[in-house]
Amino acid sequence: MRNVMVCVTQQRTCDRLIKFGHEMLTDQGGELHIVHVTGIQDDTYEDDNKTALAYLYTRAAAYGAQLTIEQSDDVVETLVELVRKHKITHIVMGESREATGRNRVIENLRGKTIGVADVIVLPA
Repeated sequence: MRNVMVCVTQQRTCDRLIKFGHEMLTDQGGELHIVHVTGIQDDTYEDDNKTALAYLYTRAAAYGAQLTIEQSDDVVETLVELVRKHKITHIVMGESREATGRNRVIENLRGKTIGVADVIVLPA
């Protein structure tokens, strides 16, 4: 059985990540978790972002997934806690076009989940 965690931003382009995570469960059983982590001081939940979050809730419902929105200034530790809590076996993330930042998050997450969960990065 697989438990898949899909890490998303508030962008509608994350639907491809959610779809990929859902397809990983085909014939495997398990749960699909969609996760968005935002900084504690992040006040981006204004008009446009509320619409984006509503879209994520709609997509999660369409795929029978659980949507979790977390506020934390330590994204990696928050994701690791969720991996443990939900017994996640696979983590799906989108590749970043940035040289630093999100790519560093991906590598740190890989390092902290070795032997627990496979990190799958989809190209941008």
